[in-house]
Amino acid sequence: MVSTARQFGKDSRGSYWLSTVRPDGRPHATAVGALWVDGRFYFTSGPRTRKSRNIAENRSCVISVSLDDIDLVVEGSATRVTDDATLHRIAERYAAQGWPARVSDGAFTAEYSAPSAGPPPWDVYEVTPVTAFGVATAEPYGATRWRFAG
Repeated sequence: MVSTARQFGKDSRGSYWLSTVRPDGRPHATAVGALWVDGRFYFTSGPRTRKSRNIAENRSCVISVSLDDIDLVVEGSATRVTDDATLHRIAERYAAQGWPARVSDGAFTAEYSAPSAGPPPWDVYEVTPVTAFGVATAEPYGATRWRFAG
């Protein structure tokens, strides 16, 4: 998945969608500002949002994105990031893209965020991919699946 992983890192205009599972088994999907860093997705969420409450009950999730030449669905599990070094590294990546996130007491804060994130502070989540499915939207077309080492 080397070439596709490079695609995650570029400034794609595609929206990232996070799907989680509610406690009653119903799905929940929402757009997130995700980053692909070192083979994992990162996103933020307020602790009282539906997505955060779902992840607290069931870490299984899916991130989907439509890139320039491929539509991707990545299945994995989300874990809240508490490591200070990782938080700072991810905050720097967000800031480089124009969102001035700062680390404060194990979470992010900033002057603004998406209204759906709730008020600050925002927890940071890391999605470890397990399986990815891709459907090419450009030559040579086709579909494929990748499995990631656990």
